[in-house]
Amino acid sequence: MSTLKQYNPNLNVLDAARQRVAYAFDNFEKISCSFSGGKDSSVMLHLVMAEAIKRGRKVGVLFIDMEAQYIATIDHIREMVVLYADHIDLHWACVPMALRNAVTNYEPKWTAWDPEKEDIWIRELPPEATTSYPWHVPGMEFEEFVPLWSDWYSSGEKMASFVGIRADESLNRFRTIASAHKEMHDNHRFTTRVTDSVFNIYPLYDWKTEDIWRFHARHPELPHNPVYDLMHKAGVPLSLQRLCQPYGDDQRRGLWLYHILEPQTWFKLITRVNGANAGALYVRENGNVMGYGRITKPDGHTWHSFVNLLLLSLPKATREHYISRFRVFIKGWKGRGYDEIPDEAPKVLEDAHWAPSWRRMAKVLLRGDYYAKGLGFTQPRSSAYGVYLEMKKAKTDETE
Repeated sequence: MSTLKQYNPNLNVLDAARQRVAYAFDNFEKISCSFSGGKDSSVMLHLVMAEAIKRGRKVGVLFIDMEAQYIATIDHIREMVVLYADHIDLHWACVPMALRNAVTNYEPKWTAWDPEKEDIWIRELPPEATTSYPWHVPGMEFEEFVPLWSDWYSSGEKMASFVGIRADESLNRFRTIASAHKEMHDNHRFTTRVTDSVFNIYPLYDWKTEDIWRFHARHPELPHNPVYDLMHKAGVPLSLQRLCQPYGDDQRRGLWLYHILEPQTWFKLITRVNGANAGALYVRENGNVMGYGRITKPDGHTWHSFVNLLLLSLPKATREHYISRFRVFIKGWKGRGYDEIPDEAPKVLEDAHWAPSWRRMAKVLLRGDYYAKGLGFTQPRSSAYGVYLEMKKAKTDETE
């Protein structure tokens, strides 16, 4: 394992995580915890609450309810809330939030808890729900909401915000830990400054999936989400057992599971969002159907001509969105010495983003990679976030 994924080679990961949790309680005035009901955040919450109970402190717990959730997950969250009720300040956020819809090109985003679509909500609004915040703008995205909530909840106090990510899960999560450019608390790799007053804390960053289940084997008295037991019975490998909103770019690969694990939820899922039924049907396939694995081009086509063919098949707004991204991609590589974009490059270079090609652009289209992350782009700010910045500026101007 990379040394960046290890806190102390002389400690097991459980003891190391407990030390990180204790460090946060020692050094921060306020504590919060992002809780999804997933396996990682559940173990993290158990560790955080054990320390909070020992010290007689209260923890702010943020659960962002994205409407499309397993009933088993909601039941598990309520079980955890009851278990730690005396030591948590619960924020069960059910706000209109823009989320990615990767199962169709006709509706690239959907809005959870959209008040205009209450008649087809997947679930009723839970009684624990917080449905608004003074700074929230309907249509904000998840990545925008979380740091704003943390900054608001800290009220200017020095706050540790626990996040249950593991470096083994993905390259992006490893980069979150390993980045040489981030600001850390007292040079601790498991911390990242996110606002003036808030640091994210990653107590489980060096855990493997197997470590999560070893913890539960040693502590069977502590609840875990039973949906993972159902996934195991359905033959889903440990490495692919994940929870998130079901229509996202990666999450759509598990959309079909709702049909097996919770058929009563499945029928609501496919009526809630455009393309969900077809997405679940085809997303398990490899190749050109959804752009996973090895892709091929039709006979008689180059990758360049195949990209043009795919673009012509898209709705006008979606086509123009991709074209604008491709133009930036092409211009950037021409500025780095490529007079012409090659049809394809060695796959190892394409996968590492070290060479441009029309095949990379074709894969973006086949995967429905709306933000073109496969070309090195990042997700842009939403228009709702722009409204929030205008509100913030107006409020600042009033006080000056």
